[in-house]
Amino acid sequence: MTTVRWECFPLVAQSALARPWLELQANLGRSPNTIAAYGRGAEDYLRFCTARAVDWPTATREHIGHYVQDLNNRVNERPTRAHRASDGIVPGLSNATVQQRLTAVRLLYDQLLEDAVRPDNPVGRGRYTPNQRFGGSSARGLVPTVHKLPWIPTEAQWRAILEAARGERLRNRFMLALAYDAALRREELCLLATSDVDPTYRLLRIRAETTKGRRERVVPYSVATGRLYEAYLAERRTQSRSRGPLFLSESPRNRTAPLTFWTWSKVIARLGQAAGVPALTTHTLRHLCLTDLARAGWDIHEIALFAGHRNPQTTLRYIHLSGRELQAKIERGLAALHDWRGQLTGELLS
Repeated sequence: MTTVRWECFPLVAQSALARPWLELQANLGRSPNTIAAYGRGAEDYLRFCTARAVDWPTATREHIGHYVQDLNNRVNERPTRAHRASDGIVPGLSNATVQQRLTAVRLLYDQLLEDAVRPDNPVGRGRYTPNQRFGGSSARGLVPTVHKLPWIPTEAQWRAILEAARGERLRNRFMLALAYDAALRREELCLLATSDVDPTYRLLRIRAETTKGRRERVVPYSVATGRLYEAYLAERRTQSRSRGPLFLSESPRNRTAPLTFWTWSKVIARLGQAAGVPALTTHTLRHLCLTDLARAGWDIHEIALFAGHRNPQTTLRYIHLSGRELQAKIERGLAALHDWRGQLTGELLS
């Protein structure tokens, strides 16, 4: 069962309707990140309703519209990567954040609907609208979803990141290499145990309970990363000889405690600043690995299996080739087509 940090969501904790809903999500085994996202979304909505004297259990679709307008007009103090190159504060939350907030609110009202507290859900799940697509209709959500390509570093930026990592402690260098080699999410990396590593065959077991989709998988890592693992394991024995979490804190305050997600995020943020690549995040390493596998000619289903995706369509969101690479592919294809057509023409006219 996931523990809810009620001190982070005081309005939800005080609500006789919202608190049982969030407790239910935790009891159902949702991941800590999911519970945190649901809690933030519900807390934000309850704060909005409180500030405007809205009785949220009886709110209408009009109130939801005002809430969406408020989300789109807020000052964004944490701009997305697309805005990080420019200084200043960006208005409006990102589309992904707005969608996340509405998902939490919709699920909260689903619970009220199921408990017969209210007859409908003011958020809903979109409407089917006629269009020209095959089948004659498609689902359109309350707020349109914007799909953006994930950012990955250029070759020069990747070299700068690796150069910056040279000055990092052995644990951080090993984690960086492992995160890229196995396309690991932050949680999957930080929750690795010593028993999850098979150095004989250079394999990692990603346990189901640490993954987003609750699907266990086994993935390989490189020879170079294997050497880092051997060196790190020798260093780890100087801290602790007990089995358990692979990565331990080296801070004097929490020495030998399991490394937290936030510590790893800070390490990556520091690396990005040192390398002059502020857009770097813990998920960038996963994006880069999956894109490199696509560049190497892996089949989309093979990449989906490697990444732990149930649906290959999810994998397509992570993988993108640059415009320059696509242009090169087109030029090679056109050149081959031109040669073939010229050869055929010559044979017919000779």
